[in-house]
Amino acid sequence: MIPEAASAAEEIYKENILDHYRHPRNRGAFSPCAFKHREINASCGDDLELFVDLADGKMRKVAFEGRGCAVSIAAVSMLTEHVAGMTLAEIEKLGKDAMLGLLGIPVGPSRLKCALLGLKTLQNGIAAHRTAL
Repeated sequence: MIPEAASAAEEIYKENILDHYRHPRNRGAFSPCAFKHREINASCGDDLELFVDLADGKMRKVAFEGRGCAVSIAAVSMLTEHVAGMTLAEIEKLGKDAMLGLLGIPVGPSRLKCALLGLKTLQNGIAAHRTAL
């Protein structure tokens, strides 16, 4: 990719991140839910709680409440859209690369925990839910 095209693509991704931060998708608690789970990123002060509803072993609905930096809020907003309809096993297989792919721009070491907090919260919530069954 030529530098101008790479720069234009990065700008589009940055705008998408800002849009998800300013207008987060699937924000707001709901009840009843199959499970909820909360995690905190102490290094940045991000605090997320996810609310999950399941149907036939698939993600029917996922929403979040919390506060955080632009990267963590945008990432969890994107994640809630991405996992709709996925099985728990598919979500458990998602890794750092999948999450960074959703963001679409390089994330420095200081923001990596922010970018991964939503995924960590969801995967730890799934693990706790499986243990409780």
